[in-house]
Amino acid sequence: MQADIFKKKKLNTAVFILLVCFVTFIAATITEFSIAKGIASVPKAIQWSFSNFYPTKESLTKLPDILDKMKETLLISIAATTVAALLAMIFAIFGSTATRVNAFFGGICRGIATVFRNIDTAAWAMILLFSFGQSPLTGYFALFFGSFGFLTRAFVETIDEVSSSSVEALKATGASYFTIIFQSVIPSCIPQIISWVLFMVETNIRSATLVGLLAGSGIGFAFDLYYKSLNYHTASLVVIVIVVSILFIELISNYVRRVIL
Repeated sequence: MQADIFKKKKLNTAVFILLVCFVTFIAATITEFSIAKGIASVPKAIQWSFSNFYPTKESLTKLPDILDKMKETLLISIAATTVAALLAMIFAIFGSTATRVNAFFGGICRGIATVFRNIDTAAWAMILLFSFGQSPLTGYFALFFGSFGFLTRAFVETIDEVSSSSVEALKATGASYFTIIFQSVIPSCIPQIISWVLFMVETNIRSATLVGLLAGSGIGFAFDLYYKSLNYHTASLVVIVIVVSILFIELISNYVRRVIL
């Protein structure tokens, strides 16, 4: 019996691999992409990077301006995430099966979060460009909407997983709805919620670079400006600042997670 199951799994795996290879071949044929040419171009790309894409003494004079843009990006990312987390917590409480007021209202909360979650941050930025133009506000709302959808889903799953048994126990004792929320649900979910918020901050800092290209603000706009003006040395400095900032935020995030979890 186990041998038949093992053979079936091997067959399914082989079929899946063949299907992926077939789809890859069809996609490469339609797009006229040559894997051989792509691999052959890697050494030239590396050579060009070492020859042109590195900071110089002249580019270091732009460092204060780059750091200001990076600070703007960090603040926008953190602000968008924290405000989105507060709103997402409200929607998650009303949308969770453990704490919802009724099934209809809970379905509406989940549906709204699903719509926001399934529209990419870059797509939100392009949509909001029509309303706010190229400004920091466009980047803020793009990150806010994407964060709200993702965090609502994450918080709903956290509440369903962590609080279901305690909510049922408190309901059995006759505790009021708000007592259950503030005395049981929120305290028990706080560590996981903070972890999700920190993850979202990290993600938004990465996304903010791309959003900045579209919104004309922050570190993404600085990179686009220097790169399009063929100032590759300063553009490379922008990339280094982005990488260092992301690593620094991740170190802080990991430390906080170790403390709270």
